Amino acid sequence: MKKLFFVSALGLFSIGAFAQDAVNKAMVDQYRKDKEKSDKDVADPKNSAKASFWMERAKLYENIASNGSEVDSSAAKTALEAYKKVVELDVNKKGEPGKSSKEATNALTGAEGTVLFNAFVKQGAEKYQAKNLAGALEMFQAAQEINKKDTTASLYGGIAAQQLDKKEDAKTQFEKYVANGGKDPSVFYGLAQLYRADNNFDKAIEALNKGLEKSPGNKDLKSEVVNILLASGKEDQAINELTTLAQNDPKNVQNLVNLAILYDNTSSKANQRIKEIQGKLGQGNSKASSLTKNLESEKSKIEVYDGEVKRITALIKKTPKNTDLKRQLADVNNKKKESLAAIATMEGEAKAAAASASSTDNAGLEKELADLKAKQKDASEKAVTNYKKVLEVDGANYDALYNLGVFYFNEAVQLKSEVDNMNMTEYQQRGKEVEGRVCGKFKKAKPYFEKAVQAKDEAEAKENLATVNSVLEQFTAKQVACVEE
Repeated sequence: MKKLFFVSALGLFSIGAFAQDAVNKAMVDQYRKDKEKSDKDVADPKNSAKASFWMERAKLYENIASNGSEVDSSAAKTALEAYKKVVELDVNKKGEPGKSSKEATNALTGAEGTVLFNAFVKQGAEKYQAKNLAGALEMFQAAQEINKKDTTASLYGGIAAQQLDKKEDAKTQFEKYVANGGKDPSVFYGLAQLYRADNNFDKAIEALNKGLEKSPGNKDLKSEVVNILLASGKEDQAINELTTLAQNDPKNVQNLVNLAILYDNTSSKANQRIKEIQGKLGQGNSKASSLTKNLESEKSKIEVYDGEVKRITALIKKTPKNTDLKRQLADVNNKKKESLAAIATMEGEAKAAAASASSTDNAGLEKELADLKAKQKDASEKAVTNYKKVLEVDGANYDALYNLGVFYFNEAVQLKSEVDNMNMTEYQQRGKEVEGRVCGKFKKAKPYFEKAVQAKDEAEAKENLATVNSVLEQFTAKQVACVEE
């Protein structure tokens, strides 16, 4: 998990905020002497039995914490314990608290006019500056016990705990900050990240929504709601949230890109499920036939790869020292190897399907298939629409250009599978017409890959562009006329 550092809070951690310029050396020396005497007197049974002694000790250490931390960097803790002794000892015969006990109780509960709480926060800040995060956290936690409604110590405590990677402590501290009315958006964001790291997505969303109640226009909180919805598999909700963001800020390119990608992913998932259902609907020989067709489709890729190998090899002969061409050749050979492995697997599946058949709820699957096809069509259209909206705002946006290229490339591949599944009679009747549309899809993808390469020199775009060019050359060689729809 990425650790978050709260700039607004850390700015308050400057030692300058607790400058000691007004404290002269004589005062510090006096604190040291008084401390030595008080520490020595603790061992005296007579002194240690008096509430007045512990009150003097509490105030001494409180002053040291506030004005002379160089004498004792944890003086606030000693002051706290001394005040507790006052409360313990200053009681009358009826067990009721005396005047000193009440004063000590006020200090321990952060009543108005008391300084113990500030002493803990100050020494906690000093420990933080000295990179003693564990000590800082201890001080801030103690401060919270004094003033349970304050947000300062819980904010600082959460920061220290987070940097210590004490996630549970950090959550506790930030939750206290939120409960006491804290408003810093970065705290709500950080709290959501802590819950997200535990896959507690509901709590993460809850934290972000609380933050949005305090800062309704905060874009980071709104965007993170979308991210967490995606991480939790709630894509439909994420689309709704992102659609609202895009409508409210139509020039925000990233929102449009993300929305387009969401629709793109929805389309891809629907396509995958469509294939699964179509596979289930094909029983016995039908299923085997379908798998065989898929196998042939996979085998057709070898032809593309072989063409690429031939093309790149010819270029390498012309420029044998070109390392990029050698890398491309290796990539193509690896893809061919993967395809051959897939072919081997698919051959086994086809044989297994031919040997057995299973009962299927065809009616239910056919309805699901029809619904999925409608969903896939709607999602793909909205993906393209939003990618094009991105390009209206930023014509050189790499993500939109590349993904549109991939979109039309995949459409071409899917359409090509129709040709691959045709028997000879079907091919003679309409094979050339479908091939022309396939060529048109590849041709439609080409300018997007070209512009993507111009926008950003990325290997993936260059490789896809090279593949498209190779395929188009093959169509030209076969004298297939491209038909763009």
